Amino acid sequence: MNLLEGSGNTLLAGLSPGLDTSIGSLPHTEIHRGVDFVLARQTQLPAMPTLPNRSPMEGMIAQAAWGIAGVTIEADGTLCIDHDQLDPEAPVGDAELRGEPFLTWRHFLHAVAFRTEPIKLQLTGPVTLATALTKAGVAPNLAFKIAGRAVESRAEALLNLADALAPRAERLVFLDEPSLGGLVSEDFLWDRDEAVDLVSGALLTLERRATTGLHCCAYTDWKLLLQAGPKVLSVPVGGGVETAGENLGRFLDDGGWIAWGAIPTDAPIGLEPGRLWKQLSMSWCQLVQSGCDPIQLRAQALVTPSCGLAQHGLSQADAVLRLNRQVASQIHEQAIGVRLAIGA
Repeated sequence: MNLLEGSGNTLLAGLSPGLDTSIGSLPHTEIHRGVDFVLARQTQLPAMPTLPNRSPMEGMIAQAAWGIAGVTIEADGTLCIDHDQLDPEAPVGDAELRGEPFLTWRHFLHAVAFRTEPIKLQLTGPVTLATALTKAGVAPNLAFKIAGRAVESRAEALLNLADALAPRAERLVFLDEPSLGGLVSEDFLWDRDEAVDLVSGALLTLERRATTGLHCCAYTDWKLLLQAGPKVLSVPVGGGVETAGENLGRFLDDGGWIAWGAIPTDAPIGLEPGRLWKQLSMSWCQLVQSGCDPIQLRAQALVTPSCGLAQHGLSQADAVLRLNRQVASQIHEQAIGVRLAIGA
C-alpha cells in the first residue's frame, strides 16, 4: 500500500515519502549529458532540467518570455521591448515548444517516453516574469496582464508536450517564483492578493492535468503563498516557513506536501549530511510546536536543493545531489519506521 493512500489527494498516488528531486537548472553544456545526469541520480522523481550555460535562451526569464508579442530575446538572454507591439490578448508564439529554449525539455521527455512513474516538470511563474518585464521597461500593470496570459499559455503547451512525448508518466509541475520573495517588501510592485491570484490562475491551469507545486527560494509570506493553492509547497530550509506553522498544519491535513530545500546552493554544504539533517530537524521541531503533525511532516515530504545548480561546477552539482539523496533516504526511513510503529 502506498503511504499516500487515505491522504485525500489521488493526484499524488505515485509519490512516496522522502523522494529526492531538484529545482530547475544544471551546469551542463550538452543536452544529453544534462538529461542523463538527472536520470542517473533521480531514479524515482527525475526533474526536467534547463541548461542556461548551454544557451542563454534556457534561462528562466528568456524561456518564459519567448513568443510574447512585442518581446525579443537578445543573444545573451536579455529582453528587448517593442512597446507598440505589446498586447496582453495576443497569442503566445511557439505553442508546440520547438524553439531553442525548449530543446532540453524535449530531450528529457523523449528520454522518459515509456515511464509510468512520476516526473517533475517546471516553468517560470507569472510574478517572476512580470517582474522581469517591468525591469525591461514594460509598465507594471501591463506586464502583470501579459505575464499571466503567457504563463498560462506556456503551462498548457508544456502539458500538451508531455501528453505527446511521455503520456504515461504522472506529472508534478512546479511554478518557479523567486520574485514572490517581494511579498514582504514595501517596494513590491503589485497588490499582494492580486499577485497571489495571478499565481493561483497559473496553478489552476496546471491542476487540470498535473499535480501542482510552487517554489520560492526566498524568505517570504508563506501564509499568503499557501493561499495560491499548490498541492506541493517548495521551501528552502531556513527560509522562515516556521512563521506559518498553523497554516502549514492545515495544508498537511488537507493532503498537501512540502518539498524541503534541504541542500543550500549558496553556501558550503560539507561532505556529509549530518549538519543538513540537523537543520531540517530543527525546522520540524519548531513546526511541531506550532501544531504541525510530526508524522505528516515526514510522510508528506520531498527533498530538493534550495535552488538551481547552473552556477555550480559539475562535481559540485554531483555532490549536492548526492547529499540530497542521503537526506531524502533518512526521511524515507523515518516515515517507514513511524508507519511500522503504529501498525499502518
